[in-house]
Amino acid sequence: MRLATIRTPGGTRAVKLEDGTLVDLGAEDLGVFLGHAEWERAAAAASGPAYDAERADFAPVVPRPSKVICVGHNYTGHIKEMGRELPAYPTLFPKFADSLIGARDDIVKPPETDALDWEVELAVVIGRPVRRAGEQEAAAAIAGFTVMNDVSVRDWQFRTVEWTQGKIWDSCTPVGPYLVTPDELPGGVRPALTVRTTVDGRVMQQDDTATLLFDPVHLVRYVSTVVRLNPGDLIATGTPAGVGHARDPKVYLTGGESVVTEVEGIGACVNRVVRP
Repeated sequence: MRLATIRTPGGTRAVKLEDGTLVDLGAEDLGVFLGHAEWERAAAAASGPAYDAERADFAPVVPRPSKVICVGHNYTGHIKEMGRELPAYPTLFPKFADSLIGARDDIVKPPETDALDWEVELAVVIGRPVRRAGEQEAAAAIAGFTVMNDVSVRDWQFRTVEWTQGKIWDSCTPVGPYLVTPDELPGGVRPALTVRTTVDGRVMQQDDTATLLFDPVHLVRYVSTVVRLNPGDLIATGTPAGVGHARDPKVYLTGGESVVTEVEGIGACVNRVVRP
């Protein structure tokens, strides 16, 4: 299944893609819908109002997750380009709901930075409450996957040894357009998918999620040991090599660029970078 949250004149709605049409799931957004114990059965049987998928205005796939956990240094190539050692444990940092935007929204460049960077990521969407998950419980808690562009403000990120202030800027992180359930993806809850970033048509990043150091099931187990995961929570699994900050010379987003971050089999965030 492919599920999403769209904006309508009456507010946001959770929808399912079916034969080119978006069918209303009877909930105000996908986070609310995933909170229903029988959401998979309800989605399969949905027959609500329909919307034109081609003209849809996508909100963040989950507009108000209780938490967004991001993973740094999870592709070997990116770790090496940033001059780091391979980690023994996942490197975690948070984002907030206020950071998220839709898959087609503009990225407004903060005037406080000249070091705005792209980061394509496969993101896990949680579909049931889980804490201290074992292997099977962690796999069962994965509702599906979506695309995230973990836009980073590098000059603020590296002001200190802790990265959060470079990662949580308001309305700068595209996520969506769809949640795709594991049964539709090669590898299921451990999908093997090409991830790619293009900036104005030039390929900047390309890798395969099969090369993640810590796969999605491992990440759900690890994060849920620390904190409970709720339906609609997001785990961004990290970005591959090719970020602008690691290039020589460095390349940053200055305004006017078209940035496409895509994951094979799931979709793409297509965003224009604009100045305020």
